[in-house]
Amino acid sequence: MALKLDVIALGAPEVHAARGFYAAAFSPVITDEGDSADLDMHGTGHLELSATERLAADAGAEPATSGFRGYVLTCAVSRPAEVRALMDAAVRGGAEVLKPARKALFGSFSGVFRAPDGAVWKLAAAPHKDTGPAAETPLPTETMVILGVAAPKASKAFYGALGMTADRDYGSKYIDFHPAKAAARLCLMERGVLARDAGTTGEGDGFPSMVLTYRAESREEVDALLAAAVTAGGRITVTTAEAPGGGYSGHFTDPDGFRWRVAHRGPSPSL
Repeated sequence: MALKLDVIALGAPEVHAARGFYAAAFSPVITDEGDSADLDMHGTGHLELSATERLAADAGAEPATSGFRGYVLTCAVSRPAEVRALMDAAVRGGAEVLKPARKALFGSFSGVFRAPDGAVWKLAAAPHKDTGPAAETPLPTETMVILGVAAPKASKAFYGALGMTADRDYGSKYIDFHPAKAAARLCLMERGVLARDAGTTGEGDGFPSMVLTYRAESREEVDALLAAAVTAGGRITVTTAEAPGGGYSGHFTDPDGFRWRVAHRGPSPSL
């Protein structure tokens, strides 16, 4: 049993509009699934777009949100020119620039924007100088979600109890976990530090319009992970239940309130 980040589900006021924005900004491979859409970030993770009210209801939450949502999504690319190209595409789609693309600390190059659906995105390249032009379609080398937590070391212990293995560990400054193949990377930073790094304040409350999803291999694994989450200090928000077609899922929150869905697909192709 080991938790991994298979899908980052984002709530949007209008799914069709959000789909159009992300299609133009990142050129993902998109699969429409009724009133939601799956976005394959070129083998570096999956996003799922759903109506905010539906995502909140499924997670046992009220949909209202305000201010900083407590997380930053990150798309890493190969060179600064690609950061600038993606920032320009996001702005053309209606994004708000929180930090212009420029050289950042430790020699990297990054910029931050808020998407029309409210999600905050950081675009980053490890080198601060270009060694060539941007690709016609810049592809991510990695997709990450950084959670703003009260105590990164305590949060690391929680996720470690669920089977995740730390990769880079800088104590209270930054911690991340080894991503599974084709999955996004989960990262941890102190909430106030993360907000400042994103060019905003840490004030905010309510449903963050995000649910992290793990696709379990069996019903028994769903039950085992939910039980482990409670033992480690999490809380069940939606008890396990059958879904049409034979699916089986439940929801929990980590100690900082970030919501996870653990689901077994069953014989149906839909979670």
